[in-house]
Amino acid sequence: MTGPAQPSSAPLPLSLVAEGPLTGTTGVPGDKSISHRSLMLGALAVGETVIDGLLEGEDVLATAAAMRAMGADITRRDSRWHVHGVGVGGLLQPQVALDMGNSGTSTRLLMGLVASHPITATFIGDASLSRRPMGRVIDPLALMGARFAASPGGRLPLTMTGLCPAVPLTYTLPVASAQVKSAVLLAGLNTPGETTVIEPVATRDHSERMLAGFGAVLRIEGTAQGRAITLTGEAELRPQAITVPGDPSSAAFPMVAALVVPGSAVTITNVGINPTRAGLIGVLQAMGADIAVVNERSVGGEPVADLVVRHSPLTSIEVPPDVVPSMVDEFPVLFVAAAFANGRTVMRGLDELRVKESDRIAVMARGLAACDVTVEELPDGLIVSGSGGEAVGGGATIATELDHRIAMSFAVLGLHARQPVTIDDARPIATSFPGFVAMLQGLGAR
Repeated sequence: MTGPAQPSSAPLPLSLVAEGPLTGTTGVPGDKSISHRSLMLGALAVGETVIDGLLEGEDVLATAAAMRAMGADITRRDSRWHVHGVGVGGLLQPQVALDMGNSGTSTRLLMGLVASHPITATFIGDASLSRRPMGRVIDPLALMGARFAASPGGRLPLTMTGLCPAVPLTYTLPVASAQVKSAVLLAGLNTPGETTVIEPVATRDHSERMLAGFGAVLRIEGTAQGRAITLTGEAELRPQAITVPGDPSSAAFPMVAALVVPGSAVTITNVGINPTRAGLIGVLQAMGADIAVVNERSVGGEPVADLVVRHSPLTSIEVPPDVVPSMVDEFPVLFVAAAFANGRTVMRGLDELRVKESDRIAVMARGLAACDVTVEELPDGLIVSGSGGEAVGGGATIATELDHRIAMSFAVLGLHARQPVTIDDARPIATSFPGFVAMLQGLGAR
């Protein structure tokens, strides 16, 4: 599962089982959000940025390839990544289409970078990414002066031409989206004057933290409309030494696995616990999960800790919709945790999951039902009736729709099922967690 998933390649089925408790200590890959932004901002700084712990999954490698195509010198030496940037305003015309693979984050953030540079770029992606709408990013970037020729529905393949100088704007996010916020702020780097994004609901704040760390001038204020982030353009970014913390979205999988497999006790080291990303920990604790957050520290401006997770009887809750932005990518594996809880877990406000790598609400509902879990699909979420800690039926082959988080979630479900659960194709897991199977095997799964 190290190579890119190509439509013509043979699927790679996967079944994981746990014949006893999961035990031990493990790490998880570097945070994907921070990895993307480290490469992009390093490529816009003048000088050498050195990155430790970069996630070397396919999504992040797509970002690295795109930044190279626009002039940055990016190399890997001795497990570290070295980025020699071109400076804000220095991106070059790419000579090839930018292949984003399966990465929506790469696509939307790079569209922001291109929007304020005098270049034209064509974005392409795999079948899954080509189904995802880009209109939410096209709209504000068009207001800044970028021009677009997109496939029907504002989808890839898409060609855009930036405007330099671009037009600064104040933009209120119509939906909570860190990707849209980040795209507008990145466009603002090479835009004269002030670019402001107002988010009525706070989303993950890695872009703001990292832009400030690289030397951009930012102002963050609370307003009647929400949180306003103002960036002063034509910025000069300084190179940085960055240590990427472990990805909380990846840590979610061993965390839930340890909670549902009887007798398990697992420590997950060096996990980012940024409050805008750590919603899953609080939700699981509210369900009764024994999760201890220990050895808290700060690494490169980001809060980090180790998580000690023990098997726990879980009780159903109604998940507050206001936590959704802080754990939107973790809901598929929360659905799995809910399948083992006592009672009906109600999860609403998840409209965003319908436009991820797959329609995660529909795909998870079908897969859970096939594994003998009682589930009710809602327009904006799921109600899952749990087993009270008993093994679920399992015995199904899951159509994962090329979605890495669906594949990993059902692999976790299969660890406590009466019959094996088979993932139809595990290759997409490499987009975010190339060592996923080896990690669970190291804890005792087979």
